[in-house]
Amino acid sequence: MNDEATPLLEIGRIDRSHGLRGEVLVSLITNVEGRLVPGLELITDDGMLVVVRAQPHQHRWIVQFDGVSSREVADALRGTVLRARAADDPADPDALWAHQVVGAEVVDVEGTSHGVVVSLIGNPASDLLELESGALVPLTFITGWDGERRLVVDPPAGLLDEA
Repeated sequence: MNDEATPLLEIGRIDRSHGLRGEVLVSLITNVEGRLVPGLELITDDGMLVVVRAQPHQHRWIVQFDGVSSREVADALRGTVLRARAADDPADPDALWAHQVVGAEVVDVEGTSHGVVVSLIGNPASDLLELESGALVPLTFITGWDGERRLVVDPPAGLLDEA
């Protein structure tokens, strides 16, 4: 997991200090469990923070980092972006992650390129790939991934036609 080629992903942000002993409130933006386990090293713009302990608190987490033992030090961390190496899911080796999909080329089953994915958009029916052209493709139409940053889609006729 410390492979330098593995991308860093933003997993959360320190909102503010909590209490007098250096604990902070962290908002996570990841659904990957175990992002705040003791001993985990998180990367910030100012260096590394090591998780000592963490517990859920309402919709956030109370976290103690190694070396952060006073409210003053914790206050200085307010707004700090927390990053971690991308995680693989050993239970589902075929899973696609947002950091893999964004920037990938989208081709249809005939091999015609339809551009590059610029973002993922959450949608109740199916999350959407947003292409650089502005086209939106539901994830349900993905039929393949070649592992080389190319997604194969099989959309209904007309979905990817130029306007």
